[in-house]
Amino acid sequence: MKLIRMAVVALFAATAGILALPTSPAQAHGAIQVPGSRTWFCYQDGRNPQSGAIEPKNAACAAAVAASGVTSLYNWFAVLRSDGAGRVNGFLPDGQLCSGGTGGPYNFTGFNLARTDWPTTHLTAGASVQFKYNNWAKHPGTFSLYITKDGYNPNKPLAWGDLEPTPFDQVTNPAANGGPGTDDGHYYWTGRLPANKTGKHLIYSVWSRSDSQETFYGCSDVVFDGGNGEVTGIGGGTTPSPSNPGSPSPSNPGSPSPSNPGSPSPGTPGGCTAMYSIVSAWTGGFQGEIMVHAGTTPVSNWKINWTWPGGQQLAQVWSAKGSSSGSLVSVTPEGWNATVPANGHVTFGFLASGTSAPTVQNLACTTA
Repeated sequence: MKLIRMAVVALFAATAGILALPTSPAQAHGAIQVPGSRTWFCYQDGRNPQSGAIEPKNAACAAAVAASGVTSLYNWFAVLRSDGAGRVNGFLPDGQLCSGGTGGPYNFTGFNLARTDWPTTHLTAGASVQFKYNNWAKHPGTFSLYITKDGYNPNKPLAWGDLEPTPFDQVTNPAANGGPGTDDGHYYWTGRLPANKTGKHLIYSVWSRSDSQETFYGCSDVVFDGGNGEVTGIGGGTTPSPSNPGSPSPSNPGSPSPSNPGSPSPGTPGGCTAMYSIVSAWTGGFQGEIMVHAGTTPVSNWKINWTWPGGQQLAQVWSAKGSSSGSLVSVTPEGWNATVPANGHVTFGFLASGTSAPTVQNLACTTA
């Protein structure tokens, strides 16, 4: 009987070893999450947490699904070429960079569409940021990030000539957090964004495995407008910037600072919009900020409202005046930042108690 058990164990181990071999060209998976790729953001935009169905709300994401099918979002992590070998310029045809060409295991050609309404990450040129790349399957390799040249036109299909010839950031075998096979597991590293960039751009990511020829490609739509990683265009609203856990103390809470008031804004032609983000988090509390954006006309006497999702409580606000009633928060400006110039924005910060809320409900900006 003991010999039989030993034989079974040996057979199981041998079978497991066979299953672990890289027999499938789509064995490894991953996509950049900060700043998010089109496939990652469109998956977030369309995912119905109740039914599991993919139901895109963003117009560009819906157009991509219409062109490529819904499988392109269920497999958002698989924009790859098994024969890529890290090749870039000249390997993928112009106009097919965002889909990894047409030789991958799935059809992602809809993500090549030249549009200005893809989900977008708001950034500050020259800022230090933490990049995140999903590790649906973990493998050693090198991550390279390219940026589009000045004058980039998102209304034209992306070509190699639109990208700066060398990466602005590159890292090999970065640290990882979380397990593979999940939405949350990721590689992460800190890098600096290109300086002197303004307006709409695209960050092109390439992950080249060192243990095979498999290479992953991704397009991330960004705008350099003084943002801190906020995302617009998902589910008709704004999602937060990635949290950067650290000290529970607020960063310069007393410093009134309208941020880059002349920078472009994702806001509506009139009125205002708000973007919520987490700055840092710790056990029992977190620090956040809200950016108040004006459209093409100035706004004054703005007011921000939101609802906490799970028992959080507002503790302190700076560069604005805040009040709470249960889970509802209302914030109004100080006298010096009550007016937001056209295409500009101001920022206020806050401290809150409770579990860090990566997103809030009913976030709205109104004007008097």
